[in-house]
Amino acid sequence: MAHKKSAGTTRNGRDSNPKYLGIKVTPGGFAKVGSILVRQRGSDVLPGKNVLMGKDHTLMALRDGLVVLNYKRLIHFDNKVIKKKVMHVVPAPLRT
Repeated sequence: MAHKKSAGTTRNGRDSNPKYLGIKVTPGGFAKVGSILVRQRGSDVLPGKNVLMGKDHTLMALRDGLVVLNYKRLIHFDNKVIKKKVMHVVPAPLRT
């Protein structure tokens, strides 16, 4: 039988749930209307043609098509030139 009743409380016994961020449809993949392309915190990837950005910076497809990732040169507020990723959805031609 133990002589001590119990251990004290821990200070770091907490953890947060995973947020499942990242690219959901890779470039070269096919996206349907309304499908989520990227979940992100902040605008790491910018929306391009046929892509909508939600209020939590999530990118969604506005049309069916092929997902393409390009780069865009932007001048930052401190006059540095930075490259930002831009995600587009190119409508696929009709198949017969």
